[in-house]
Amino acid sequence: MSNSHNFKIAAKKIASDEGHRKTIQFNISRYDAAVSKGMARYKNVELAKQEAAAIKRDVLQNWDNYLIEFEEKISARGVEVLWAKDTEEATAYIKQILKDNEARLLVKSKSMTTEEIELNHVAESVGCESVETDLGEFIVQVAGERPYHIVTPAMHKSKGDIAKLFNEKFNTPINSTPEEMTEYVRQVLRKKYTSAQVGVTGANFLIADIGGISVTENEGNGLMTTAFPKVHIVLAGIEKIIPKMNQLGLFYPLLAAHGTGQQMTAYNTIFTGPRSLNEADGPEKMFVILLDNGRTNVYADDEAYESLACIRCGACLNGCPVYKTIGGYTYDTTYSGPIGSVLTPFLRGFKDFSHLSFASTLCGKCVEVCPVKIPLTDILLANRRKTAEQNLRPGAEKMLMQGFKLMGSKRWGFDFIPGKLKNFGTKPLNYLGWGPERTMPDFANKSFSQQYRNKKTK
Repeated sequence: MSNSHNFKIAAKKIASDEGHRKTIQFNISRYDAAVSKGMARYKNVELAKQEAAAIKRDVLQNWDNYLIEFEEKISARGVEVLWAKDTEEATAYIKQILKDNEARLLVKSKSMTTEEIELNHVAESVGCESVETDLGEFIVQVAGERPYHIVTPAMHKSKGDIAKLFNEKFNTPINSTPEEMTEYVRQVLRKKYTSAQVGVTGANFLIADIGGISVTENEGNGLMTTAFPKVHIVLAGIEKIIPKMNQLGLFYPLLAAHGTGQQMTAYNTIFTGPRSLNEADGPEKMFVILLDNGRTNVYADDEAYESLACIRCGACLNGCPVYKTIGGYTYDTTYSGPIGSVLTPFLRGFKDFSHLSFASTLCGKCVEVCPVKIPLTDILLANRRKTAEQNLRPGAEKMLMQGFKLMGSKRWGFDFIPGKLKNFGTKPLNYLGWGPERTMPDFANKSFSQQYRNKKTK
């Protein structure tokens, strides 16, 4: 079956799951409350968003120059920079680093870029255990799942779900509290940190003018991941570049406020190289893998390129009525929600993933909440047009749309067909596609324009 068909089946199933919806609504309601407080701290959040958007557009105009500047600055401090055009090249680099350093265990802080290349499986293929250290990522790894959300990986699980999971996997008490489960994970991970040969992080920002890697997190696991292992691998998408370190003062609060509602993320670390001779801790070797993996395909598109400005705050997911209904797993891709629907067709091909651009009501909430002003709905519409131009939509849909265009382009087209006939035509939708959980509203016997004309003549 096609990805589009699987998507429809999964969406229909999860949309009717009341337990799932209850969990998501509860978790996102807490997010909404926190973000409301986070935004209230700004005197003029719109101005901050405009400035951030302007910086990101400058990056896209001078992308190559900033990346080269970053490489020159960080390489001068002993970091090996590796350019990966796709998953295969990134995977080959990582395998070689693990083999060269005889790695048997690596610890990894939260990173969606590593999810793109399925780094955990890559490590295991060369005999190296890979352990997620972010609590949410740890939970989904133990469950044998992928991250559900780009910021909160275990958003789909209640505390009861996690207690049950831990009881099955670790024999912890079935009635464990969140604090008790967190303490258990903390003790497990501390042994992993001190035993690992390799630590892996992503990058929230690549800082061109100083040649630095900025990582933001709330648990301290990123710091622990890089403090003990002798090797630090950074896997970062090439779109993460920003020109100057002093711009972090703008981006840190925006990312925190939109992502979790915080004034600032708890831990904000800048890595500029391996351990120096006068430093007591940190890695002896550091590698930065700069990943393309389809990003230049996005950049080459005159309508979609602005989506590369994304700072992965997750706000568009939390605001999207479709995401809140069908959940993260239905998308079956690394990046879900509106930003995932925009990017994935370019990253993984329109043939297999163009249907995601149709998974939107075009309500505009994603555009409203985006901290860097990406015109997501415009890009979604452009992607839909590209899909039709590539003849990737069903032939029957094209015929239906042509018929609707003929009937709906002029008022008389709707007026010509009686309400009873319209209801007869739409009744099957109560059982197919739209239904059976919902009921199609009935058309009036006479259209609004007909009723208005009749009333006006009386």
